[in-house]
Amino acid sequence: MDTAAQNEGQEPLTDRPIAISAPFEGSAEIAEARDMARDFLTSVQAEHGLPVSARAMGMVQLVVSELVTNARKYAPGPCLLDLEISEGAVQITVWDSDTTLPSVQAADAERIGQHGLEIVMAVSQTFCVHREPVGKRITAAVVLADDPGGDAAGHQAL
Repeated sequence: MDTAAQNEGQEPLTDRPIAISAPFEGSAEIAEARDMARDFLTSVQAEHGLPVSARAMGMVQLVVSELVTNARKYAPGPCLLDLEISEGAVQITVWDSDTTLPSVQAADAERIGQHGLEIVMAVSQTFCVHREPVGKRITAAVVLADDPGGDAAGHQAL
């Protein structure tokens, strides 16, 4: 039997999104969320042949850590982490049960702590927050590959 007949009625693999999702409940799971992100990007490279720069690998883990930490710190119950490859970037989405939208404070070098969202916004190509019927979703996109000159894709060198 040929492969076209075997796969009849099924989506081709290339049309399926490259994505992963997992719930997290405890503060100890923040490291597991970072590990999940690293393992996901490693598989994106190995299994799908998509380039993932060392910068992107680190920035995705940083964004995951900051967003999951905030969800665990400020919202009751579990949070949900989704990672999906879309248009050369990884979309990092964290859902939590609190409807209070986060606020980014003005830059202040003297302030200790509460710089997480500033960092996420600085390293992400896009950042958005959506209130849901229950809770909210925060999504940040990090470009997977640097441009040939070594600059982060989507960002201008100054």
